Amino acid sequence: VRLVESGGGSVQPGGALKLSCTASGNIYDVNQMRWYRQAPGKERELVASISRSYTTNYADSVKGRFTISGDNAKKTVHLQMNGLKPEDTAVYYCNMNPGGWGQGTQVTVSS
Repeated sequence: VRLVESGGGSVQPGGALKLSCTASGNIYDVNQMRWYRQAPGKERELVASISRSYTTNYADSVKGRFTISGDNAKKTVHLQMNGLKPEDTAVYYCNMNPGGWGQGTQVTVSS
């Protein structure tokens, strides 16, 4: 199983990015799809999750700004990030259960 993220980059504060993650290989019945992030010198933290029934949860720091969406059949998960702040700067990882982790994609928010 391989998870591949895309969509990272550099934006100014207030900007937007959309991250995508697609799984390939023998993966079935994904129960949870999640986005994590890890900033330099900090622990990896859960940003958002979506269940097979499409129930979503968000970290308090991103509520109202980020939106997670996913398609279990297509084994794809997205993270729409609006109103980006410098403190959102991190490497973002997708995670699927079952499935594992992606390699990470860098998001940098700076003026």
